[in-house]
Amino acid sequence: MIKQDYYEVLCVSRDATGKEISRSYRKLAVKYHPDSNPGDEDANRQFKSAAEAYEVLSDPEKRSRYDRFGHQGVEGAGSHFTSAEDIFAAFGEIFGGGMFGDFFGGEGRSRARRGADVRADVKLTLEEAASGVSKTVELQRNETCGTCNGQGSQPGTQPEGCQQCGGRGQVIQSAGILRVQTTCPVCRGSGKIIVHPCQDCHGQGAVSKHVKLEVSIPAGVDDGMRVRLNNEGEPSDSGGPRGDCYCFIHVRAHKLFHRDGQNLILQMPIAYTQAALGCEIEVPTLGGAEILQVPRGTQSGAIFKLAGKGMPHPQGGRPGNLMVQTYIETPKKISAQQQELLRQLAELEQTEVLPERKNFLDRIKDYFAVSQQV
Repeated sequence: MIKQDYYEVLCVSRDATGKEISRSYRKLAVKYHPDSNPGDEDANRQFKSAAEAYEVLSDPEKRSRYDRFGHQGVEGAGSHFTSAEDIFAAFGEIFGGGMFGDFFGGEGRSRARRGADVRADVKLTLEEAASGVSKTVELQRNETCGTCNGQGSQPGTQPEGCQQCGGRGQVIQSAGILRVQTTCPVCRGSGKIIVHPCQDCHGQGAVSKHVKLEVSIPAGVDDGMRVRLNNEGEPSDSGGPRGDCYCFIHVRAHKLFHRDGQNLILQMPIAYTQAALGCEIEVPTLGGAEILQVPRGTQSGAIFKLAGKGMPHPQGGRPGNLMVQTYIETPKKISAQQQELLRQLAELEQTEVLPERKNFLDRIKDYFAVSQQV
């Protein structure tokens, strides 16, 4: 079955901002929510399609792959959404701290929140980004308190039921015929109040710890990309799954190569004689030296392509190219013999004017001839 374009699913343009994408998704999620459309299979399908599209277009890395390669670039997106609960767990935060789940009557849903995501930064050399590498990242994150096993109460004591919500974790506010169910502000949806807080975690159920994680960086990553470590974020305070750890990639500037997507650019100086007579030069690449044939009469700024010598593709596609831009380097110091030879060459050029120079001189003569007539 042919999938509908994700931008069409969310009713946004291809240059829509992140805020516009989130705003459109919220409207569609409310419109097609299963609780608002009981028994409507088409609405349920639209609800899941919107979530799938939002998962891709709200993530800059996935959106970039989708823009370049279409659905093939983000295969598997949304396949883990088997129910509305899965979608709440993934995107509940964009609905204002869970109000979306509260409005549609999900007491169980509000108690199954995922833990918060955490961030780590990974610095790479261009060579490491090209070959792929395993790195160790260090960060502070919360861990379930071992003293109270995440309950928040001192061992041997139990939390008490919240009197505000009667232990339900939800309160109902009425305004005329409208009844809105929201999270209890006293117990924050847990339905319980901790009377005797654990001394180690102070009733939070978690303590901050310094952890080290191993992250495998795929070959071809670019600056600003992210690598996700599933379930390595904060623990949930309501029995849900842990959050994720997002490793942000920072690639250091290279002393020789400039990166342009999957391509690498190298500015290579050559001598005037090499450009005029043609030559073979040894060009550095990330995989070792390569021989480049410079043809006779090469002009300064000419670009030569070494196919496949750029950066590998992160998703296994074709590698980029190495673009070698040559420029003629004028020596600052020359010997007496070189000076004599250059003077002889200059005298020859006065009689045998080069084509480009002749054309330029002709244009100067024409310019002055017209100026004199005026």
